[in-house]
Amino acid sequence: MKRLRVVLLVHYSLMPPEDLDNYEDPRMDTYITEFDVLTTLEELGHEVKLVGMYDDLAPIRNAIEEWQPDIVFNLLEEFAGNPAFDYYVVSYLEMMNVPYTGCNPRGLLLARDKALSKKLLSYHHINVPDFTVFPRDRSLRKSRRRQYPMIVKSLMEEGSVGIAQASYVENDQQLEERVALIHEKTQGDAIAEQYIDGRELYVAVLGNIKLTVFPIRELTFRNTVNGIQRMATYKVKWDYKYRDRWGIDYQYARNLPNGTAERITRLCKCAYKILDLNGYARFDLRLGKDGKIYMIEANPNPAIAHNDEYSFAADKAGLDYHSLIQRIINLGLRA
Repeated sequence: MKRLRVVLLVHYSLMPPEDLDNYEDPRMDTYITEFDVLTTLEELGHEVKLVGMYDDLAPIRNAIEEWQPDIVFNLLEEFAGNPAFDYYVVSYLEMMNVPYTGCNPRGLLLARDKALSKKLLSYHHINVPDFTVFPRDRSLRKSRRRQYPMIVKSLMEEGSVGIAQASYVENDQQLEERVALIHEKTQGDAIAEQYIDGRELYVAVLGNIKLTVFPIRELTFRNTVNGIQRMATYKVKWDYKYRDRWGIDYQYARNLPNGTAERITRLCKCAYKILDLNGYARFDLRLGKDGKIYMIEANPNPAIAHNDEYSFAADKAGLDYHSLIQRIINLGLRA
């Protein structure tokens, strides 16, 4: 395997401290993805330069001009504090003619916008929840066509930001209050989606043209009580103690109806191409009680720490973490 010069591009606040060297360190939760990718690249034999960015392209320009990397490993999820601007950085890398890992600018633009991606998928006859967008700084208009319950979330933010049990709304008053909270919290637009009662599934896809779909993961709820909705809130996603308390767990999907896994595989490959994704992505789906499969979100460049869902799914398919990181690099070099 050729030794490469790799620029590891991260948010400036997520540059792992030099003395961070073990998983018992309480700071590890903050830097886990960056630490895992950095150490794995070094263990693979690559020479790595860590570059932090916020709202200025100068650091990446200087690194490219002075260090002449073979590839940029992109872990940025926003630019200037705005997740909608992450594709600007990737566009800049393309203009600089430097290979990079993960998704291209067009795929990022199409998939990050939850409403736009749903419109595209629906046009191609892929089931998506009914939805309404509520732009920031506009008053919420009443409508008789809304069908409750609904889930209110940010139009652009990822990682379940702003999603809580209170995001599940059953009437106009709850909807108005939650939309206002999302506007204030994210300083962006909100989207309210039809709540699909059913199983929550996650599907990891790897590739540019030839696609690999990894084993399906599922979010399961064992000990929930009345009033607790089965959904991936921010606490569910990031608070391990909360998951333990409520018996919530991620596992490989079991006992799917005959043919469902094959249908999901075909669906995700189709959605990947519709949204012009490449590199790696994760799809969030709901298997409704009626047996229909609904595409909830497409997530280009999902979290890839060693203990993230994407990495678990890859490992189940026989691709260990070191091999996964190298495959992501290889795809970036061939894009």
